[in-house]
Amino acid sequence: MYLADSRRTSTSASAAAPAHGPGRSARIAGTVLALGTVSLITDISSEMVTAVLPLYVVTALGVSPLGFGLLDGVYNGASAAVRLLGGVLGDRGSGRHKAVAAAGYGLSALGKPMLLLARTVPLIGLVLAVDRIGKGLRTAPRDAMISLATPPEQRGRAFGVHRAMDTAGALTGPLLAFLILRAAPGGYHAVFTVSSCVAALGVLVLVLLVPGRLLGRSDPLPTTARLRLPETLRLPGLRRIALCATLLGLATVSDSFVYLLVQRRLDLGAGWFPLLPLGTATAYLLLAVPLGSLGDRIGRRRTFVLGHTALLGGYVLLLLRPGSGLPLAAAVLALHGLFYAASDGMLAAATAETVPEERRGAGLALVGTGQAAGRFACSVVIGAMWSRWGDTTALAVMTGALALAAAAALRLLRPQPDHPVTEEAR
Repeated sequence: MYLADSRRTSTSASAAAPAHGPGRSARIAGTVLALGTVSLITDISSEMVTAVLPLYVVTALGVSPLGFGLLDGVYNGASAAVRLLGGVLGDRGSGRHKAVAAAGYGLSALGKPMLLLARTVPLIGLVLAVDRIGKGLRTAPRDAMISLATPPEQRGRAFGVHRAMDTAGALTGPLLAFLILRAAPGGYHAVFTVSSCVAALGVLVLVLLVPGRLLGRSDPLPTTARLRLPETLRLPGLRRIALCATLLGLATVSDSFVYLLVQRRLDLGAGWFPLLPLGTATAYLLLAVPLGSLGDRIGRRRTFVLGHTALLGGYVLLLLRPGSGLPLAAAVLALHGLFYAASDGMLAAATAETVPEERRGAGLALVGTGQAAGRFACSVVIGAMWSRWGDTTALAVMTGALALAAAAALRLLRPQPDHPVTEEAR
């Protein structure tokens, strides 16, 4: 493997990072822990819905795989339309990151109760779009706050801690949904109601616990640093990261489809379906911090691409089916969790290295938009192929596509001559 990270960051980012030294270098900033708490609570709410939605739509409402593919594409891709807006608005002044993130969390919380009224594919699609638009608004400002509150050399670990807390919520949500359905079989509306209450709690914690201003800055950023997306995209290294994220996103089968494939191809009973996300979440929770620290040492870009090789291994196991039942399902889900632990926070940390702090939100949003757009297209394509040719053909095509995308990413992220961020580049 020959990927490498440029360890150089902008002068301003380095200067603004919190002081650290002996006895403090291992500390995680309070802002990161507060945001992790918000994400933990919010993910309980979101994953309660995610755990039951595929079964609810396909079984209870009788939607075809193509129809579900369109819904899943909306769920994963709607955020792409507003990620750039969230990133740019968050960069516009001191404290704006929190305000934009709060608006995004609030919009998602408002969308949850609407699931109680939706009965058709268009209405469900609208509800999911509202939820994902909220996610799109909040993601870049939230990750910008994490990167701005953390010394550059510790960002991989900080994102790992945040993602681990987020994943603790992802672990709790499906379990809570399972218990609700166990107590009330077919009680999908009960799941949606509890999810709505938990989402509102997450917004409250954000407003009360997350500081509004970071790094002691009280004045807005200069006007010249605002809303210059073309200049941001021309920053050294950012275009290659964005292109790699998009290519890999085009071959990344969404979680919902992965769980449907596991349940159907490995002949698991429908009662196991709400528990499948727990396998992914457990592996993610256990590995997020260690792999975040590993990324700080060996390179975040390298770790990001290596994570996709774990996902490729999961595809291969589902395609070849060297066994059946729970043992093979556990292996696939462990690889799925390893993929997230090695790639999710690493992408944000690697992107932060290439973007000065006054454009941090916009840079993160540009990369996230490319990834989300790729995953939206993947969901639509796999849904269409599944409906036309079956799950085996759809999975085989995605396996080949991911192998090609990973090879392309290896080439694109080869070591390049150092291009430190300069005043001119800003």
